[in-house]
Amino acid sequence: MRTALTIAGSDSSGGAGIQADIKTMMANGVFAMSAITAMTAQNTTGVTAIMNASPAFLKEELDEVFTDIFPDAVKIGMVSESELIRVIAERLRFYKPKWIVVDPVMVATSGARLISEDAIATLKEELLPLADILTPNIPEGEVLSDLKIQSEDDMVKAAKEISSRFHCAVLLKGGHQINDANDLLYKEDRFRWFKGKRINNPNTHGTGCTLSSAIASNLAKGFDMESSVQRAKDYISDALSAMLDLGHGSGPMNHAFAFEGKYMESKESEAE
Repeated sequence: MRTALTIAGSDSSGGAGIQADIKTMMANGVFAMSAITAMTAQNTTGVTAIMNASPAFLKEELDEVFTDIFPDAVKIGMVSESELIRVIAERLRFYKPKWIVVDPVMVATSGARLISEDAIATLKEELLPLADILTPNIPEGEVLSDLKIQSEDDMVKAAKEISSRFHCAVLLKGGHQINDANDLLYKEDRFRWFKGKRINNPNTHGTGCTLSSAIASNLAKGFDMESSVQRAKDYISDALSAMLDLGHGSGPMNHAFAFEGKYMESKESEAE
């Protein structure tokens, strides 16, 4: 069985972060492992508190994973402190995993800021150059490119700039403010649009975490980058189409929409 490691923050409400990553990796057929960068107190309406792991503890987490079950791919999500970013970068340079997917999380779906300006600078300097692919949304793409993004042409310019700066592929995610759900993959001076179907579902908590984890899962299974992106896009579209509705804000997706069998049965379905 192929394996994947997520390095990210914990979401107490289960829709994003480590929890979404593990659910996604499991649903995409890989064994999931985790190194937790922070505990967050949050739900579908927002983040109320963040408690970061210590750099020493995060290093121990990473060492224990890499020295026992070496991951076929690594996904990195929320890391809010410079020292934690430096630990991750140093350990990745040491262990050299085949695939590194970085979702440069800066703002939660609810709008809460999750990373400091100092940490953004360290992210750009230490971690992003190690990535094989970055998966920023539009606001994150603007921060990484220093360009305003207001159209699909702007997306191409920004993705090219980000790819040139960090020497990696970039999946710049569109969104309703520019297009329905069309994402742009810029790789080796070439770009490709991945068209998405518009799904009228306001519950989008954890979509960024889910997409990047699905990409990492498919890279771990041996798919090339373009195939991994397409499979991840298809997975997230189907998860949104399941129309799960939980919580009072922007709720989570149903990561287990395709699971079936006796271990998924409820008492009610058993009676039927």
